[in-house]
Amino acid sequence: MSKYKNDHRIVATLDAGGTNFVFGAMQAGEFIVEPISMPSQAHDLDKCLQTLVEGFTQVFDQLDKKPVAISFAFPGPADYPNGIIGGYLPNFPSFRDGVALGAFLQGKFGVPVFINNDGDLFAYGEALCGALPQINRRLRQAGSNKQYRNLIGYTIGTGFGIGVVIDNKLNRGDNSCVETFCLRHRDMPDVLVEEGVAIRAVQRVYGEASGNPAHGLTPKDICEIADGTREGNQQAAKEAFATLGRVAGAAISAAVTIIDGLVVIGGGVSAASRWIMPALLAELRSKLHTLGGEEVNLVQMNVYNLEDEQEFALFARGEVKKVKVYGEERYVDYDCQKRVGIAISKQGASKAVSVGAYAFALSELDKQEAENQ
Repeated sequence: MSKYKNDHRIVATLDAGGTNFVFGAMQAGEFIVEPISMPSQAHDLDKCLQTLVEGFTQVFDQLDKKPVAISFAFPGPADYPNGIIGGYLPNFPSFRDGVALGAFLQGKFGVPVFINNDGDLFAYGEALCGALPQINRRLRQAGSNKQYRNLIGYTIGTGFGIGVVIDNKLNRGDNSCVETFCLRHRDMPDVLVEEGVAIRAVQRVYGEASGNPAHGLTPKDICEIADGTREGNQQAAKEAFATLGRVAGAAISAAVTIIDGLVVIGGGVSAASRWIMPALLAELRSKLHTLGGEEVNLVQMNVYNLEDEQEFALFARGEVKKVKVYGEERYVDYDCQKRVGIAISKQGASKAVSVGAYAFALSELDKQEAENQ
């Protein structure tokens, strides 16, 4: 993101939720207009597209110069490189048959349009100016030579989203279908993992554990009950978040084992991380066994909670030893500990997604310009 921090180009952005659209514009990685919020009208395609045009028109009208692009996130699977939204979209049923949204908006506003999955852009924003550079900076300050290039970003809110950045490049996949919501639930293998890692999961488990399924509480309310600052069943509240942590941890273990990078978690439910992280970490640190009885770590790296100062110190220290160069009286340092860290987003999912959208648009424009030279 450092290459764009003084960039004067403007990109129009959108936070596309199933209930509301929030329009904005960014320059040098910061918002430059007051957010414009409108009901998304997601159930009606005509009204939804009309809202998109109205929202971006209001943004354009507030700016001194025309944006160089429109860039935003959309929830769910799609053909993102071609700007076509369609498929299983619970929050946008009117888009299921396929909508050429990128081409539609480009025709209306005359600028390039870039659309990505919200989980992808969350991870990209955290990789460019969030968790990844912050953790690498802290490692250098601690005297560690260890630096990370890969990041897996998770959002926990209405659903369970994922994004993957490898060597500072967003992995969009060959089918624009890097997803985590459809993995198996840890405790119910024939059920989607998202049923255990989302707002509704916290509400459901609290209702079951408290014996009051019609409680009407939000995860924020349930977190306050767990904290002891609100009346309610405190044990049930703690169990609701611990269950989410265990189920999320099982899903994260698969991704981190294959991708081998840092993990950052954001989204509304992550505000209760103090009640989620212990169970999540315990799951990541759990064991499997071979048929012969040999014990094997679920994750083949040491897993550290980067929100804990003592654990971060151990994470930074690693396990360095001297290894003799064969045939010489010379030694080299060898950090023999493989390790991964779990962090909570500091900038928040919405800002990370917007920063990711902004940087993605500029990087694509720069790439196109270089190819045309």
